[in-house]
Amino acid sequence: MKAKKLLAAALALSMGAGAVAASEAAAPRQITVSGESTLQVAPELATITLGVTEEAEEAAAAMAAVSEAMGAVIAQLKDSGIAGADMQTQQIAMHPVWSQDRSSGNGGQREITGFQASNTLMVRVRDLDRLGPVLDTVLTAGANQFQGLNFGVEDPAAVIGRIRGEAVKDAMRKAQQLAEAAGMELGPVRTITENGSGGGPRPMMAMDMARSEAMPVEAGELTFTHNVSVVFDMTVPGGAASE
Repeated sequence: MKAKKLLAAALALSMGAGAVAASEAAAPRQITVSGESTLQVAPELATITLGVTEEAEEAAAAMAAVSEAMGAVIAQLKDSGIAGADMQTQQIAMHPVWSQDRSSGNGGQREITGFQASNTLMVRVRDLDRLGPVLDTVLTAGANQFQGLNFGVEDPAAVIGRIRGEAVKDAMRKAQQLAEAAGMELGPVRTITENGSGGGPRPMMAMDMARSEAMPVEAGELTFTHNVSVVFDMTVPGGAASE
C-alpha cells in the first residue's frame, strides 16, 4: 500500500513538472520596441491673437470704445486682404475697475471707479511675406493687446501621414538589432500602437528671424514627430516562436 502511494505521488510530481515545462514552452517570446520619425517643414501660415482694451467711467462707454477700435482693426485687416473666414472673435469681456487706495473715504472700502472692456481677435495670415505689414496695420489701427503669434501648416494630418511609415521602419530596425544581439531571430509583427504625434504650431520666439520691411518677425521651420510601439515575435535560430 505504501509503495502504491509513493508511486502515485511520483506520478503527480512528474505530471506537474511536465505541465510547468509545457507552460514555459507555450509562453510567447516577444519584444516591444518604440519607433520615431521626425520631419521639418516650412510654415505655411501664421496665427495672431490680438486685442483691444479700453477703460471708461461707464460700462457702456468702455464697450463702445472697444467696439469702435476693434471695428477699425477688422476693417484694416480686410483692406489688407485678410478674409473674413480667417478672423474669429475669441473673447469679449467687461470688468469693473476698483480704487486702489483703501484708506481714503468710505471707511477704507474699495470702490468701483470705472469699467474695462476688452475684445480679443484671432487672425490667420496665409501669406507669410505680408505678416510684418499686417502686424503694423493692426497696431496702427488701434490694437493694444498682443497675446501671441504661432506658425503652422494648412494640413498637419498630411504631414504626420508622411512620417508614420518611417516611425514603423525605425521600430523594425531597432527590433532587428536587439534580436541579433540576443542571439534570436525576429519574427512577425503582432501589434502596432500609435503613441501620438508632437510638433505643429510653434511660437515666434522658437523661429529664426525673417526679413520684413515692416515689423520684423520670425519664420524658421516646424518640427513634427510621430511615435509608435511595435510588438514582434522572436524565435530561437532554427526554431519557431511559440503560439
